[in-house]
Amino acid sequence: MSAFRIGRVTALPAEECWRRVTDWPAHGSQVPLTTISVTTPPRSTGVGTVVVARSALGGFGFDDPMEVVLWEPPSPGRPGRCRLEKRGRVITGWAEITVHAKGSGSVVLWVEELRLPLVPRVFDPLVARVGRRVFGRALGGLLGTGSAR
Repeated sequence: MSAFRIGRVTALPAEECWRRVTDWPAHGSQVPLTTISVTTPPRSTGVGTVVVARSALGGFGFDDPMEVVLWEPPSPGRPGRCRLEKRGRVITGWAEITVHAKGSGSVVLWVEELRLPLVPRVFDPLVARVGRRVFGRALGGLLGTGSAR
């Protein structure tokens, strides 16, 4: 599996940071050639929410379905944690997003392990670098911050 970590420090309070990083459709505006839809009932959040990222270029495309399996919004004295399990044919693995309050702002940590069954494992380091870059830019766009830490 290709594993990577992305971190951001933001002036946003933990609750607003959480709202932004768990606004699944907003991720689509940050990831090139991708749209995001929530396939569970409208306004669905929390465990059981199913999110589908559709990446396409011309006639070629694939779906990356994910399910929220852990949902703990931040509260005073406790960080927020969300874990998504990737359940597609093209991409499998998981992603975990943690939001920690830090003073009046917050710190976000995004950890992801993904596997592309059609790509030989020798390319895992390259896949991790690309993932770190793509999702680092997405996270920065969602939060309005600079580069990954």
